[in-house]
Amino acid sequence: MAGAPMASRTVDNENEFARRIFSGLPRHYDVLAEMLSLGQNRRWRHAMVEQVVAANPATILDVATGTAGVALDLARRTQATITGIDLTEAMLQRAREKVRAQGYAQRISLQIGRAEELPFPDSAFDALTFTYLLRYVADPASTLRELARVLKPGGLMASLEFYVPPHPFWHACWWLYTRLALPAAGRLVSPEWFRVGRFLGPNVSRHYRRYPLPWTVQAWKDAGMADVQVRVMSLGGGVVIWGRKSDG
Repeated sequence: MAGAPMASRTVDNENEFARRIFSGLPRHYDVLAEMLSLGQNRRWRHAMVEQVVAANPATILDVATGTAGVALDLARRTQATITGIDLTEAMLQRAREKVRAQGYAQRISLQIGRAEELPFPDSAFDALTFTYLLRYVADPASTLRELARVLKPGGLMASLEFYVPPHPFWHACWWLYTRLALPAAGRLVSPEWFRVGRFLGPNVSRHYRRYPLPWTVQAWKDAGMADVQVRVMSLGGGVVIWGRKSDG
């Protein structure tokens, strides 16, 4: 009992931090994502969406939907009904504008919510995606269990996250870009971009020191996911993971 309030405060702190980071970015988020990934975000996202398209789902949950970039890709590539959920209302407002403008309001619904406590029943969706999420939750293993909970048995889950290049040369290049070039470029755009640019590299490094990629794969399996596959992309700048929920 004594541990529950502390756990709740930790989750609230992580959630509030994510809200602060993203509340000022909606109008520029899509450009920022390309800048942060050195133009690779769309390629990484395509690789994740390809796994979902192959599963031919009727219903998809897109967690940490942001400005609905993934949700819109899924709508274009499948006939599924898509639900997007995000922590930040400002991001969802921008997402709604994009969904309406592109003519997908009948197939994409958007709502506010937390990945750690999804407002859906067990086994509600055929597929689930999440993007750049696990660095913003207090307990990645628990969050993965919650994500798997709302998947139907046999349903597909796929994710995209930043990664840290393992090769020493490319790691050094990545370090210089994220610690020096990215904050400098962000300073020229806006205070919000500068804060994110300064924050990103150390945040990614810190996350993988605590939760290395093998740990993450095992956490997927412990959450009930089978046939977990990993694709490290762009010399290690990004990583796509996918798997299916066990039938048992």
